[in-house]
Amino acid sequence: MPITKFEKLASPAIPLNIENIDTDQIIPARFLKAVERKGFGDNLFRDWRYDKEGNPVDGFPLNDGRYGGQILIAGDNFGCGSSREHAAWAIYDYGIRVVVSTSFADIFRNNALNCGLLPIKVSGGFLKGAFTAIAAEPAAQFEIDLREQTITNKHTGETEQFDIDGYKKECLLNGYDDVDYLRSIMPEIEAYEARKEL
Repeated sequence: MPITKFEKLASPAIPLNIENIDTDQIIPARFLKAVERKGFGDNLFRDWRYDKEGNPVDGFPLNDGRYGGQILIAGDNFGCGSSREHAAWAIYDYGIRVVVSTSFADIFRNNALNCGLLPIKVSGGFLKGAFTAIAAEPAAQFEIDLREQTITNKHTGETEQFDIDGYKKECLLNGYDDVDYLRSIMPEIEAYEARKEL
């Protein structure tokens, strides 16, 4: 699953106002057999989205036609639990490009950035305002500007800055994974190696 370039995104959001969402809820362990980054989106939040008979659960946000877009807004401590990178893959494969929360498990954050998914940490006030905006207008838009490192609630006009590692920012802007990045600087690497041989 290739990483697509990310610079700006304006989109409605899917609200998931639940704290401590762990990676086993994001993608249950029984779906971890594949080693490629594709096909996991079908089972994103599987045990919350579907009942034991495989029927969609009424009221779950991903099953609610009022919500959509490429942004997931979630409660505090998102991505806790086991270190499975498949959790980030499942979210990205589903079509979500950004997850917004007040905190992320460190391993999940790194896994997300490695596969092109942008985790944005916001204040409690901004998160509350986002949920309130979506409750008032399910199609409320949010805008992310990666170069400026800002997220804006277009419903209220509120904007916040967010932090991101400079290297990971460059990778997202260019649609690189770690290998792509190394390929992009091969001339510099080869020049360095040539100087060492002198």
